[in-house]
Amino acid sequence: MVIVYLLFVLGLVFLVKGANWIVDSSSSIAKRLGVSSLLIGLTIVAFGTSLPELIVNLFAAFEGASEVAFGNVVGSNIANIFLVLGIVACFRNVRLKRETVWHEIPFAMLAAFLLFILTGNLFGIKEFLTRDDGLILLGLFGVFLYYVFLMARKNTKFDVGSVSGDSKLEIGVKLVLGIAGIYFGGKWVVDGAVLMASQLGLSEFLISATVIALGTSLPELVVSVVAVMKGNVDLAVGNVVGSNMFNVCWVLGIVPLISPLRIPVFIGLDIGVMFLAMLVLFIFMFIGKRHELRQVDGILFLLLYGLYILYVIYRG
Repeated sequence: MVIVYLLFVLGLVFLVKGANWIVDSSSSIAKRLGVSSLLIGLTIVAFGTSLPELIVNLFAAFEGASEVAFGNVVGSNIANIFLVLGIVACFRNVRLKRETVWHEIPFAMLAAFLLFILTGNLFGIKEFLTRDDGLILLGLFGVFLYYVFLMARKNTKFDVGSVSGDSKLEIGVKLVLGIAGIYFGGKWVVDGAVLMASQLGLSEFLISATVIALGTSLPELVVSVVAVMKGNVDLAVGNVVGSNMFNVCWVLGIVPLISPLRIPVFIGLDIGVMFLAMLVLFIFMFIGKRHELRQVDGILFLLLYGLYILYVIYRG
């Protein structure tokens, strides 16, 4: 039993480290191809930092732990906005590009609203997220990727930054080790979460929306903070917004194709908070200095995240 708890902690470490290796190797490849920082953040880095959520959800689906799957995605998305961007804004003011404010943030809001509808919270209660629901989410994800592709074609003259000095072999080894890390990390995290929930008398959603969500959001936090400290704000913001799109449309789009995902009866409120987080971010772009997230905004974001965590703990 102690081994399961140790593997849970080790699993979180493997998830974070594995995601970092995948991000490093993928970014190195993209930089060599001359891809912009914002595009890397919206796609490759967002993909890499969303892999922990995908792996955790796949294992959760196979083991019938649907609350873990939903809690992980919704909890991670809320943490990405209120916690990750909150911490980043505390380091320095974050200025968002016009395209991010008017296109990418609304995309993430639309994804949250679509999930709200598909889980039956607008037209009545549903029991499962089905294959058809997954295809709808993947369809929106396809539209988002097409938008990113058009943006890449339109904006070809970006400063792509320095190219990693890693050799092709080193890049390949990092990629393989990263995939192995998130595979074993995901399995150990889900096993540990289910055991902790049963032993402590807590819901699987509580464990997944707090401990697992924080663990799987660490890649976004690390990448975003490091990017901002290096002056690469585009990569940090693109990573967070892109990761939220990946989590909802890609992760929850793929899982129901493999196995129907049982919908927690209370999930509507949590999805509402996820939508609210994106809405608050959008509104704050027009308060104070236009299109800028200030330090005071970051502090408020952290307070809002703390209130959500307290609510989830109170609910049990």
